[in-house]
Amino acid sequence: MDDRRLTIIIVPHGDLETRTFEISYRRLRVFAWTGLIAVALLVVMVAFWFTIAAQAARVENLERDIATLERERVKVDSLAGLLAEVEGQYARVRELLGANGSAAGQESPLPDLRSRSSNDSPIVDLWPLAVPGYVTRGLTQDVNHPGLDIAVPQSSHIRAAGDGTVIAAAEDSVYGRYVRIDHGGGIETLYGHASQLLVKQGQKVQRGSYIALSGNTGRSTAPHLHFEIRRNGAAVDPLTFVRKP
Repeated sequence: MDDRRLTIIIVPHGDLETRTFEISYRRLRVFAWTGLIAVALLVVMVAFWFTIAAQAARVENLERDIATLERERVKVDSLAGLLAEVEGQYARVRELLGANGSAAGQESPLPDLRSRSSNDSPIVDLWPLAVPGYVTRGLTQDVNHPGLDIAVPQSSHIRAAGDGTVIAAAEDSVYGRYVRIDHGGGIETLYGHASQLLVKQGQKVQRGSYIALSGNTGRSTAPHLHFEIRRNGAAVDPLTFVRKP
């Protein structure tokens, strides 16, 4: 056991008495280690505090970013709803112009497409897309292309060209996902390469009803709609029934 001691003598100025303090080396070592441990703990606490403060600041920034993104998402959803409503109103106005032949007392610039069918024939005269699209290929008997290819953006709405009953809503290697509609009187329409089907076999649809979304399925190299009209099983030029926007 170390019995050595450290003596500290304090000699004040003046007439004050001299003071002497003694402390053992063992106790001095205990005080030194205690001080070192206290300093180390203080350093660790300060380091943790700075780390926690930095994380808290980062969380606050992330919360602000999330709040900003949420506000932007609400704006985008609102604009998407407004755009869908405007497109629906535009489609209804166009259909009214095509059906009535006039608006606001003026003659419609669109021809009466219904006159292309006889009185006892079904009416199949509506452009099969909610957007104009771009016709990239027409009906060609020599290379067995029995309809129109209409380039449109992915997931554009495909609509029925006339009233009828869905006789097929399926998928094959050529047309991809497709819909066939029987309009009566020997008239059928086919809509191919869809990305999603919105109707089922046996379902009755009205002229202008959304039946699918355009896509790139089947034998296709880019998003487009393949549109056919058949009379008694034979392909006819769709442009003799419908008019491009």
